[in-house]
Amino acid sequence: MGEATTIENARVFDGTGLTGPRAVHLAGGLLVHAPPPGARVVDARGGALLPGLIDTHVHVEDLAELRASAHWGVTTALDMGTPHLDRTLPLRHLDAVTDLFAAGHPAVAPGATAIRKMDYPASAAVAGPADAEAFVAARVRDGADYVKVLVEDPKQPGTKALDAATVEAVVDAAHRHRLKVVAHAVTGSTFLTAVRAGADVVTHVPVQAVVDRGAARAGLVVSPTLVMMRGICATIGRKPALRALAALRVVPRMDFDNALASVRLLRDSGATILAGTDANADPTTPFSPPHGEAMHQELRLLVDAGLSPVEALRAATATPAEVFGLTDRGVITAGRRADLLLVDGDPTADIDRTRHVTGVWIAGERVR
Repeated sequence: MGEATTIENARVFDGTGLTGPRAVHLAGGLLVHAPPPGARVVDARGGALLPGLIDTHVHVEDLAELRASAHWGVTTALDMGTPHLDRTLPLRHLDAVTDLFAAGHPAVAPGATAIRKMDYPASAAVAGPADAEAFVAARVRDGADYVKVLVEDPKQPGTKALDAATVEAVVDAAHRHRLKVVAHAVTGSTFLTAVRAGADVVTHVPVQAVVDRGAARAGLVVSPTLVMMRGICATIGRKPALRALAALRVVPRMDFDNALASVRLLRDSGATILAGTDANADPTTPFSPPHGEAMHQELRLLVDAGLSPVEALRAATATPAEVFGLTDRGVITAGRRADLLLVDGDPTADIDRTRHVTGVWIAGERVR
């Protein structure tokens, strides 16, 4: 674990705002009450000390991606599906880099795009409700931290999709194994399917329409990945073939304003919003948000969508820790992991100040 450290003159984010300047102590990888003997002293110079950021949606296959995340103060990341278990799973819980959790293979339909074009194995396919238990049992054997299910829209050209009954069966099987379920949904109809199936978290929000008001309610948890949805609108929206289909009303026109409006509706309806970026380096995806840096873009977009800066900061710290049962992190309290992000300025007033990183600690070890 990192060396004993005292960070002086830090204004600490407590979930509601910043405290006055005070000292925070680190020892044995944890936050502690009193100055540890022989502690190295770091002067925060009045900067804001935040819990390390938690990105609730990434795709990681390389140690360099974790190092990039750590550089930007993302100290925990949740991988939401990999075709290569041998690359991603060994990257979990390494020292001195972003702490990774993983879903392993997501549940997809037979012949889905993930299998045909993104190198996911055919064994990830769930043919129907009767296959759900076997799929989840395989994820348990892999050591998955939670289950991911892709809820695709069969109305989209060339899409193979799980039906609603199969999605519900996967959710039920995962819950029997005490695993949470994260459901990918990028259209209004699939978002509603995921909610009705009982998914614990829905990731993404629609860009072709505002989310159905019937799906927006207190108790719902959503990781909207606005930086990804903006990127999809900017890249796919420029493709002539898709513009032609939209003009013919074969597919609705993509509009990032729908994503912003969806988050605004969800937030106002009492839903819980998480910060997630869909950061990836996959050349087969329509857009690849950069690991680490994209989190700061996401925080800005959440504020643009109606969250206060304090709400956006909670969406990247205490709230995902609570949702995913990461009870050892997410707040700056003695006994928790010493995962910290020090920034210059006041991000509770100006969310863009999170970019001004002056220090990062992961389990008490300072990231160089």
